[in-house]
This record gives sequence, C-alpha cells and structure tokens, in this order.
Amino acid sequence: MRFEETDVEGAFVVDLEPIEDDRGFFARSYCIDEFARNGIEAVFVQENVGFSHRRGTMRGLHFQRRPHAEVKLVRCTRGAVWDVALDLRSRSDSAGRWTGVELAADNRRMLVVPEGCAHGYLTLTDGAEVRYLTTRAYAPDAAGGVRYDDPAFSIAWPVAVEVVSEQDRSWPLRNGTEGSTAEAAS
Repeated sequence: MRFEETDVEGAFVVDLEPIEDDRGFFARSYCIDEFARNGIEAVFVQENVGFSHRRGTMRGLHFQRRPHAEVKLVRCTRGAVWDVALDLRSRSDSAGRWTGVELAADNRRMLVVPEGCAHGYLTLTDGAEVRYLTTRAYAPDAAGGVRYDDPAFSIAWPVAVEVVSEQDRSWPLRNGTEGSTAEAAS
C-alpha cells in the first residue's frame, strides 16, 4: 500500500499496490503493521456500507463525540464518490481545513479519516456504494454533524448536491471550528 499525506493532519489517501497476472490481481487493503508504520494506530471494530441510488447524493458531514471518536477507513466499492475529511480539532495544525479525494471502484483508493474529523461524501455516479471500517462501534448519543454547505469551511463539492437528508440539511452553521464541537469530536 502507498500512503499519501493530505492537508488534514492524520488523514491519508491509501492506494493499493496490486500484484497482477493473467487471472487479475491481488492486493492488501489493510495491514495493521503497515498502517502503524505510517503513524496510523487503528484497530477496526465495525464495518458499514452505504448505497445511494442517485448521483449528487450527499451523506455527511458526520462525526462521533468523545469517548466514541473514531478513525474511519473509507472505500468506494461501486461507482464513485467525492470523499471529504474536515478537521474539527481546535489544537490541530490543520484545524478548519478539509481534504477531498475521488474514491471509485475503478481506482480502489481509500481515505483514512482521523479522530476529531467530520466525514462525508457526495456521489459522483448513480448506484454508488461506500464501505468503511471504524475503530469504535456506532453510538447514537455521540453522533454529531457539520453542514456540508457551511461557508465557514468552503468545501468545494465537484457536482451539485441533489439529494440530502433532513438531518444533514439541518446541522447548525458554524463560525470556523467551534471549540465545543472540535473538542468533543477529538
């Protein structure tokens, strides 16, 4: 695997290194030792899958508050999405910044989203499926969110948002990284 640092501290784009032959290819998509060598200390305990029918479907931006803050390893297994990690950690060198990357079934890229970051994605194709591992089991009482269109963060979504849940549309607007949210998420 190849690990590429992003503008968000602790967030990495991970590319597979396939070994190919006439049958196809084989590649590792996770190795605890290789992740640790790249500074990612994560033991994953839950896997989630999300399917979206239509291009332009927004999911996010979500996070879990402490003590349920989680690292995510996100991969698109069908279609394509624009995946975003937004740093909500007030003590981070990249506080308030975001990184975005196209994850697609064809490119097999993954994004590591560190604790203290909100995560979300916008589907670039119809019939997009995303799978992600988390280091904590989902805790509904710890769930929080940030508006995908908050001008304080100016996230550049590559296509128009056509479908969004009422919950994701109703997160309050922020004035930069809000201390209580940032501290609660990290």
